[in-house]
Amino acid sequence: MSFIRNILNSRSQEDGNFFLKIKEILGFKPKTKSLYITAFTHRSMNLKDDKGNAINYERLEFVGDAILGSVIAAYLFEKVPHGDEGYLTKMRSKVVSREHLNKLGEELGLINLVESRIPTSNFGNNIHGNLFEAIVGAIYLDKGYSFCEKFIYKRVINPHVDIESLEGKVISYKSLLIEWCQKEKNTFDYEVYEDTGKDELKHFSVKLTINNKVVSKARATSKKKAEEKASKRAFFALQNQITKLP
Repeated sequence: MSFIRNILNSRSQEDGNFFLKIKEILGFKPKTKSLYITAFTHRSMNLKDDKGNAINYERLEFVGDAILGSVIAAYLFEKVPHGDEGYLTKMRSKVVSREHLNKLGEELGLINLVESRIPTSNFGNNIHGNLFEAIVGAIYLDKGYSFCEKFIYKRVINPHVDIESLEGKVISYKSLLIEWCQKEKNTFDYEVYEDTGKDELKHFSVKLTINNKVVSKARATSKKKAEEKASKRAFFALQNQITKLP
């Protein structure tokens, strides 16, 4: 505990506005301040407590992910009484998608509060969503479930969750393409045909073939991103043939 207090005092001295900014973002005064210090501590700081346990936001991110999922699930259960398990699962995935959480974290400017030895310009886009989940985890452990639920309603559900809009939202074009191909008994393949280029960062080039015909190509910094981009291009190229699946 003494080590955590030292970290808390150090952070408070370095940035006297830290908890003022936290209060502004959350809309309330934190009780257990060390939780919020941890929520904005990147693993690159390589901090450990007196027992040698790592101090960074990743464990809080895990808790926040679970709490977000449970609150959204309960909301959808009450809001959409006609929805079966499959429908509710898809809708929850859309609400807590990485893209959506990244936008929430970015809107709140959470990355500006991170303590890290890595320049923020080197972080991937997912840092925004990770920090948002960590904040949710910190609120839950600090204030309890009911208080955290109110925060999620205020920041996520009330301003951003519209059932009708979400029903038409695609969160994974690759999943949609695969589901359509399987339904129509079409063969498909994602092939990496180039994994580098003149860019400083390694890139992957992927071509998507359906029934042995190349329908789209894409390039991105990861195989997964390239496949998703190729799937999106294929979707819009074939949308007159594709029956959009729920």
